Amino acid sequence: MKIMAVDFGDARTGLAACDRTEFLASPLGVIEERNFDRTIQKVVYAAQEYAVQMIVVGYPRNMNGTAGERAEKCAEFARRLQELVPIPVELWDERATTVQAHNYLNDTNTRGKKRKQVIDEVAATIILESYLAYRRNQKEEKGENS
Repeated sequence: MKIMAVDFGDARTGLAACDRTEFLASPLGVIEERNFDRTIQKVVYAAQEYAVQMIVVGYPRNMNGTAGERAEKCAEFARRLQELVPIPVELWDERATTVQAHNYLNDTNTRGKKRKQVIDEVAATIILESYLAYRRNQKEEKGENS
């Protein structure tokens, strides 16, 4: 199933998608938009353009598991998105994905303007990779072969 991950931000929203086999997660790009409603609409367009069958929205819980203001904004984003698309929209715990994205960019020596341009799509890719690993583990626990 083709799945798209969204790392929602107030100014930049990162997107990533996987192939139909759910093996490879790849960055799709960044939506640079500050308007909440227009950001949602642009994600709807991206979902249609890439013919995805599910959308996973990063849900930034606090480290103690509670949902703060940012998590609530992401939950509202997912609710509004679900109203506009005929496919499932799920929230996925994204604690520490931005830290992981920064570490990855440090490892690849990505700096300055380039770093700012790609951090959100890298975070979306990490969110998607985490979600895909969860799906694979669920299949293994159920004893499925694919």
